[in-house]
Amino acid sequence: MSKLVTHPKLKPCIVALAVLGGWSLFCAMPALAQTDAAKASNDTNASARAITEPEATDKDIPAVVIQTQRSRSSLSLPGSTLQSLLPGMNPLKGLQQLAGVTFQSADPWGNNEQNFSLFIHGFSAQQLGYTLDGVPLGDQQYGNYNGLSPQRAISSENLRSVMLNSGAGDLATASTSNLGGTIENFSSDPHRTQQWTLTQSLGSYHANRSYLRFDSGEDASSNPQSFYISALRQRVRAWDFEGVQGGEQLNAKWVKHFNRSKLIAYYNFSDKTEPNEDSIVRNAREEFAPYTRPTTYPDFTFAKDYLNPKGEPPRRDGPNYRNYFGVAQRRDHLAYLKLESDIDTNTSWNNQVYWHQHDGLGAVAGPIEVAGLPALFKVYFPNQDLKQTFGGSGYAVRTTEYTINRGGLISNWQARSGAHQWQAGIWIEQNRSDAYRRWYGLDQQRPLSPYQRPRDPLITQYGSEIDNRVVQLHWQDAWKIQPTLTLQAGFKSSLQFAQGYFPVQPKLGAINGGSSALPEGSITTKAWFLPQLGAIWRLPNQDQVYVNLQKNLRQFITYGAVGASPWSLNSQSAFDLFKRTAEPETAISFETGIRTRRQFGASNQQSRQQGFGLSGIENQVTLYHVNFRDRLLQISPTPVISSIVNGNPILANVGDVKTYGIDIATTLQFGTQVSLFNALSYNQSSYQDDYLSGSNRIATKGKQVPASPSWLNKSMLKLKWNALEWQLLGDYVGKRYATYTNDLSVPAHFLMHFGLQYPLPWTSPHGHGQLSLHVHNLANRRGTSTLVVGAADSTYNTFPIAPRQVFVNLSFTLK
Repeated sequence: MSKLVTHPKLKPCIVALAVLGGWSLFCAMPALAQTDAAKASNDTNASARAITEPEATDKDIPAVVIQTQRSRSSLSLPGSTLQSLLPGMNPLKGLQQLAGVTFQSADPWGNNEQNFSLFIHGFSAQQLGYTLDGVPLGDQQYGNYNGLSPQRAISSENLRSVMLNSGAGDLATASTSNLGGTIENFSSDPHRTQQWTLTQSLGSYHANRSYLRFDSGEDASSNPQSFYISALRQRVRAWDFEGVQGGEQLNAKWVKHFNRSKLIAYYNFSDKTEPNEDSIVRNAREEFAPYTRPTTYPDFTFAKDYLNPKGEPPRRDGPNYRNYFGVAQRRDHLAYLKLESDIDTNTSWNNQVYWHQHDGLGAVAGPIEVAGLPALFKVYFPNQDLKQTFGGSGYAVRTTEYTINRGGLISNWQARSGAHQWQAGIWIEQNRSDAYRRWYGLDQQRPLSPYQRPRDPLITQYGSEIDNRVVQLHWQDAWKIQPTLTLQAGFKSSLQFAQGYFPVQPKLGAINGGSSALPEGSITTKAWFLPQLGAIWRLPNQDQVYVNLQKNLRQFITYGAVGASPWSLNSQSAFDLFKRTAEPETAISFETGIRTRRQFGASNQQSRQQGFGLSGIENQVTLYHVNFRDRLLQISPTPVISSIVNGNPILANVGDVKTYGIDIATTLQFGTQVSLFNALSYNQSSYQDDYLSGSNRIATKGKQVPASPSWLNKSMLKLKWNALEWQLLGDYVGKRYATYTNDLSVPAHFLMHFGLQYPLPWTSPHGHGQLSLHVHNLANRRGTSTLVVGAADSTYNTFPIAPRQVFVNLSFTLK
């Protein structure tokens, strides 16, 4: 395994930055009024409705906005900052710049969904909540069942902002997976003036991203309306194998203003195809493991020669054998209609209906003589030549084919009465999803490609269909006890009614352990009282002290035969036992901190304009503690993570996790020319119990949660020199454990990224242009990006850090 070299002076630098953040918190300079960005966030329920004030220009928006008026830690990344990092970047990857966030992926955009990982304060991606303009996006499972990724829900260029609520999300957030916080995405509104926007990006590995948007502008009527429509096309060759990743996307948004209300309609279409590389299997006794594990497509001659006459890969490659191809194909339609109504000056009522339809598959073309496949195939084709049965190539194509049809209603009511601001709401969703596992031949005369959808399966191994209904209620009161003290209290109720079936069951003998069928049945979970209590204390200098205590719940995953779901257990008896004894995961989160903002007096105006001296400081320090209870673990029977044949998993509650941590986020502004943002984080998330795997006790008590580092440090330096804007980003990720018992780990790494933006000189009142340059992984470091954890000890899987890549972006706006 490649070892990373961490600079010996790096840790003292981190300590120095922490001291800098602490010093700036107590800097005793007079405070001026809050910035416009802070005033815009003066809304105790920003998750219930998008912010509707006019859009600010890029120069008015800081790189990272610390949200005020919330009793919890909340940081916002404006859309302009996201595009300055890399045009088209996945908003989840953009959050990597914020305190407490670990996002890893094997591509610079963070668009590949197979190899990304996300941790916030020790919670994984599937333990967070996600929304777009209030619409739930599910829990981001790679196998789709209840949502879609943010980059498939909206083109990155159309985002206004991305907001991270770490620790605990607002009560109104439409999510069944919100244990460790929420990520809220907000789309931009149509521009008030008619204009065209064109953006073209080119770069390493034949990267080509084209984006075109038309804004109609507002009409001159007393009830103005406006819309935009955008089209996107992206293609890029994977850096470590011959696969072209990309797709097309269409966004449209319409806004109609009335006297006391606003009607919004939004539509998104996304069609995405991503050939995937395979993860590298590592173990404690390895003598050699490849840095990458590429597929062999499109060299079919090599792929056939790679296998022996039976269809078996070289034994020297062990579990790191090469497949012919792997791919994720995803097609989504997402739409919503939203009415924001002001009933009177003190009361508002917002109603939103949405619909999401998904059709996709994940496919792997792999050798037929690996990972227990011969035993499976013999059940369906006894006494047959398996190689000839599957097309003579020695390969079979395994697919998991998904559909999702879900729709819902979100209704939120708000009212002011004296010192109280009341809020109540309901979210209802019905989701019908299915997943079918099929096997196809790979004809040696006409081999399938990853860009095709296979037809005429040889085996339909199983098919699951799940009907899931969700009801979530919430109530909250923000009571302004004094002009400087606001108390927030409320609760939510989370109800889930799930029914699962298997219209297609595996043949007898296809399930290990002698089971005759996969489980069917219903599970109803009702958590009526999930309370929240918080307070905001405004100090005389407009600093804020905040505190929040909240309980959250993660509903059971409603997925058939795959993943940590009750319907993925191998027998009806296992399902019935789980239904009687298992509890949903819960988390009680406590966080407290201080927010400060300083802008220094007008007497220093000239020096600020010239870029001399400190002109502004913005800080947030958060301390948090989480009790994570009834952790669910899928105890895998297969020694190789991500095996092509599923074993018989055991899904069980295995104890608690306790988390302590601190985040320090600081922005220093030096005039209009220089700004420095730094986010330092420490997190300690440790298991409180051992667990049993069969008769073996797994010693996890006191061990750190794997894949989530204890130390993080992010820096963003912006410098303006004449018309040029320079940007340098630093990203330090500490040591990460790779197993539940912490016997293996991957070392820390430090990556740098560089950006340069230049406004084109032929700017006119009718339009302007900009040229930008972005260099990902500036020092061309190697090491582990995504860490795949699934074993107690001795083994884990990895994806590598992508090499240095360069991108050039040209954008025009014509009015």
